[in-house]
Amino acid sequence: MSKAQAKDGQSNERVIKKYPNRRLYDTDTSSYITLTEIKQLVMNSESFVVRDAKSGEDLTRSILLQIILEEEANGSPMFTAPVLSNIIRFYGHTMQGLMGGYLEKNIQALMDLQVPIVPGVMGANVLQQMQDRMQKQTEQFLGSLGIKR
Repeated sequence: MSKAQAKDGQSNERVIKKYPNRRLYDTDTSSYITLTEIKQLVMNSESFVVRDAKSGEDLTRSILLQIILEEEANGSPMFTAPVLSNIIRFYGHTMQGLMGGYLEKNIQALMDLQVPIVPGVMGANVLQQMQDRMQKQTEQFLGSLGIKR
């Protein structure tokens, strides 16, 4: 998006175009970029949108999911198979929207701590308190749905 468009009140999000050959083109830098570079945009909290170059369809979510998939396949996964199974069970359920909001709220609560989440940086006590709090909230949430542990 041009600077003139940003001045006209339109969003100044960075636009990444995805071409049929699966390549990603950053319109800000006028160069092709990789998923690793898009991950870095996320890590830097930069606002961006990924659009299909031909149709203009918003592909941001699918690209972010692709990054998560790669991260889960490498190193230490964040999600266990039972957690992923439970998330899948919420699709199509009347509580789907509530579950998405619940996950978003709890992840944002972690981000609001503004403490670097790096192994060894946080004290074990702080991590245990966070884990206990989230476990209690999760049990309350699932209990309200009639799901017992």
